[in-house]
Parts: sequence; C-alpha cells; structure tokens
Amino acid sequence: MKIEKVNDHQIRCTLTKADLADRELKISELAYGTEKAKSLFRDMMQQASAKFGFEADDIPLMIEAIPLNADCIVLVITKVEDPEELDTRFSKFAPAMEDDDEIDPDDFSDSSSDNTDSIFDLFRQIQESRHAQTAGTPTAPASKEDKTTATAEVKQPQEARIFSFPSMHTLLRLSHVVKDFYTGHNTLYRNRKNDSYLLILKMDQTSVKDFNRICNIASEYGRLERSAAGSEAYFKEHYELVTENNALQTLAAI
Repeated sequence: MKIEKVNDHQIRCTLTKADLADRELKISELAYGTEKAKSLFRDMMQQASAKFGFEADDIPLMIEAIPLNADCIVLVITKVEDPEELDTRFSKFAPAMEDDDEIDPDDFSDSSSDNTDSIFDLFRQIQESRHAQTAGTPTAPASKEDKTTATAEVKQPQEARIFSFPSMHTLLRLSHVVKDFYTGHNTLYRNRKNDSYLLILKMDQTSVKDFNRICNIASEYGRLERSAAGSEAYFKEHYELVTENNALQTLAAI
C-alpha cells in the first residue's frame, strides 16, 4: 500500500493486488464492506496520520476512487473543512466510470465509520460499472426503493472547476501533462496577497470523460476550490488576470 501526501488537505493511496492478497482480500470484496475491508481502510488512515500527520478527526472526507486496472485502484482522499463545500460538484468518478457518473459527497458523513462505509459504496459503483462495460450494456437503473437507500446518485457534471496552485512551476508541470487532450477554455488569475494562482477550467467541448480525467489530474497538482455563481466576476474584480481563455495552452508552449 503506497500512501502519498499531495498537500495538507489531501492524500493519495494506491492499493495493488499484492496489498490486498496480504490481507486475503480482493478488489471486488472491498465493494461489500466486510470487516477485513473496513480494517484495511482504517489502517490506511492510521498510516497517513503516522507518516504525514494527516488527521481526519471530525472533518468530512471527500473520496475519489480511480481504478487504474483490474488489480490496482487509487484513492484520492480530501479533507473538506468547510461544510458548504460538500455539494455535488466536488466528487466524481474517474474516466473508468460511465461518462456522466458522479458521486454526491452530501452522502459522506462526518464520522470515521460512515466515511469507511462510503468508500465501499464507491467500490461497488466501480465494480458494477466495470461489469456493465465488459458486457457491453449500460448499468441497470436503480429501482425506486434502491434510490432511497443508495449512498451515491448520478448527477449532471459541473461545467467548470476552480483550482488553486502554490506556484507557477506547479502550473507549468500540469500544463504539459494535459496539453494533448484538453482544449477547453481556461483562465488564470494571481492572488497577490498570498502569491498563489487560481485556474478556472471549463468543460466546453471536452468530453465528460476527458474533463473528469483533467480534473483528477489537476487535483494532484493543486487544490480544488469551492465555486459558485459569480465566482468569475469576483475574480476579475479582486485578482490579477494572468492569461484569459488559454492559460494552460500558453504555459505548455513554454
């Protein structure tokens, strides 16, 4: 099990087949929340605490599950200190899922046990989606009863995301990673008060699959920020405009 610190609010955990074999677990078993599986997740958080001082305490966790292949999955775990950030725009499945699948983070509660349960719902959704794709048929819609008990619902994708970055160097690295598959409009602002950068990514004509992929990658380099109606107008008034509409494309050319 590999645990990496992305920043003070986020860690990334990679689970391989070997990691699970040591505990006599399979990826498919994680979806059903056995005691062994819950113990694995608790150990994961304990290791993050010991290595990086990453403490969840009573802070809600936003969890993105990114399946790399049948034997490996990455968990991006983010502390959300502002409860208002727990809305549907901040948790989506990675590209391995159906294009418009999204997890509603409102369903993640504050307690450690509930956070543990929530991650297994993510695994279950991933497993079901993979089986549906293998069979060439869409995942069967949930019944009315299922919808009342499910912890994840399909939502429409948000068409813009805002990320903050501590330095221009970090943005340069991101621009070179996504240059071959992201062509949407994106605008970069500078906050002179703390010398950080704010990047607005727009989906535009980018497919939902690619946009989700881009946002997952961006979260590895920067921090996902809360956005609301009027955010862009606020940025124009309070922050310094660096590059409009094609910031990443411009940086990638450097």
